[in-house]
Amino acid sequence: MYQQIIPSKFNNQMEEQLIKLFHESDLPLHFNKTGNKEFTNYQKISIIILFYQSEKSIRAFIDDNLKYSKWISYLGLKKIPKKSTLHDWLKIFNMKIIRKICKVLLPTEIKLTSIDGTGFDSWQRSRHYEKRAEEIGRLPQMPYAKADIFIDVKTQIILDFSLITHRVHDVKIAEKIFKRNTIKNILGVGDGAYDSENLHEIARANGIIFYAPVRKMNKKALRKKKPKGKYRRQCVEKPDFYGMRWINETVNSVLKRTQIHFLRSKKSFMKQREFGWNVILYNIKRKIKVSKDKEIQTFIFVKIEIYSIRTEQR
Repeated sequence: MYQQIIPSKFNNQMEEQLIKLFHESDLPLHFNKTGNKEFTNYQKISIIILFYQSEKSIRAFIDDNLKYSKWISYLGLKKIPKKSTLHDWLKIFNMKIIRKICKVLLPTEIKLTSIDGTGFDSWQRSRHYEKRAEEIGRLPQMPYAKADIFIDVKTQIILDFSLITHRVHDVKIAEKIFKRNTIKNILGVGDGAYDSENLHEIARANGIIFYAPVRKMNKKALRKKKPKGKYRRQCVEKPDFYGMRWINETVNSVLKRTQIHFLRSKKSFMKQREFGWNVILYNIKRKIKVSKDKEIQTFIFVKIEIYSIRTEQR
């Protein structure tokens, strides 16, 4: 199946990454055994990723970008998809498939991870609408979505994520992310919002030695009374690598500045998929950058390994 789409020579690094992505995700060329097969899943996935890279509406992307692009030749397109066709493709690929594609982009060696949450505006109102709404005193609150992002600190690649449009505690979201983790013997850091003994237990059960600072206790209180929980007591003193948590905030900032200024989708499940495709696009760009940069800084791995041994012995 891979041989059916692989060219003798790649035109650019994005094409190379897209072909490898499709091949390693082990998806069929077509989901349907019969019926319309004008576009392969490789072409669909590639066009969706290119669409989110354009940061334009579907119509503007097709008319201004794709129609006059070399990607028609690169992807072997026999025709240009219509706006309604691309819109239908966005509904075909559910979160299960998107997460499966995301796993392909994970780095091979992971030692230190970080988790953090951030918010995204869900849709953009026109200035005319806001002005009229303010005049009558009925300006509704901007729809808001919260993302929790789990990253590899060294490469800044997103390992897993969650996007919700309703209020849920950070700990509950992190529990689901850690339960999905398949990478063993790694360290994780988070801020005080993830301070939970139960979360520590779930993290350990899924191969993560997790650190989050203990909340609601000042230094004097900590001297007199230790926090409840075996793993929470181990978090009283900050490890040397805790400062690496700021890299997670850098990833959040890059996503907002370069890709997701706001989420266009109206329905919650489509917002999750939109965010998922943007994560895939971000990880592809990171892999290209990492492959170019042969001297990526390695972060205090000696201290990390020492911390791992100490916490396992306690």
